[in-house]
Amino acid sequence: MKGWVIPPEKNSEFVANMERVLDVYKRPYDLNKPVVCMDESPKQLIAEGQTSLCMKPGQEARVDYEYIRHGVVNIFMANEPLRGKRFTEVTEFKTKKDWALFIKRLADKEYPKAKKITLVMDNFKTHVASAFYETFEPNEAKRIWDKFEFIYTPKHGSWLNMAEIELHVLNGQCLNRHISTINEVTDEVNSWQSKRNNKNRKINWQFTTKDARIKLKKLYPSIHD
Repeated sequence: MKGWVIPPEKNSEFVANMERVLDVYKRPYDLNKPVVCMDESPKQLIAEGQTSLCMKPGQEARVDYEYIRHGVVNIFMANEPLRGKRFTEVTEFKTKKDWALFIKRLADKEYPKAKKITLVMDNFKTHVASAFYETFEPNEAKRIWDKFEFIYTPKHGSWLNMAEIELHVLNGQCLNRHISTINEVTDEVNSWQSKRNNKNRKINWQFTTKDARIKLKKLYPSIHD
């Protein structure tokens, strides 16, 4: 997980977007209007240069620290905190098209009956409605776009995205070692998703607008200056 990066003092743009996100997190669970958080993370593909030696009686395990890089893959993460579900996808790239296809999957496969999906995410350059029009025909692009309400976390506010919490858990539980192929990463991620979803692991978000106005008071502009 990225560390808490707080912007300079008195940042009206930050607090405005932060409070909007926090208001969304106060919404009660609604089957027809789910609140979903989305994020993505790179995973470097690395193979060991030489085979490690397993532990034997009287001998510790030996690991060769030489390794071979095989590029980077991208992991999309979407989670619905109040339902305890998450949806992942491993892609070769992280282009606008990759993002648009993942969002279409959310709309059509994971939430086909939802009237409107509120999607919380950062304002990365690929996370825009134009991605739909660059990937699908206009009617299809508009259909997908109309299914969503986009809520962007503020710059330096990635910690407000609950999908980042899930990525942190994923990386810590099954991706914290060398993996050399995209197929292996996909298998690990799918297995983790299945097990975590079966346990209905929800996120109990506690940080509120009231808390923000106290703990992050220095970020709010003073209208009396």
